[in-house]
Amino acid sequence: MIISSICNLDLAALTVEEVKKLAARLELDEYENVFDGLNDWHKLRAIAFQRPELAEPYAYLLDIEAYDEA
Repeated sequence: MIISSICNLDLAALTVEEVKKLAARLELDEYENVFDGLNDWHKLRAIAFQRPELAEPYAYLLDIEAYDEA
């Protein structure tokens, strides 16, 4: 399964290897255009919310900061 679009992303079927490949692309940051990189970032973010065990090793790529809404 190749992760191609957020809309077509079947989070339940993702494997550790697929997430590892996605993270490797983000680490290399050698995209043809900025939108491809942003799309991968959004995919990893969706994975982090729905399947945190898969995205945990790559949380540093998301740069999500905790904040206090109070």
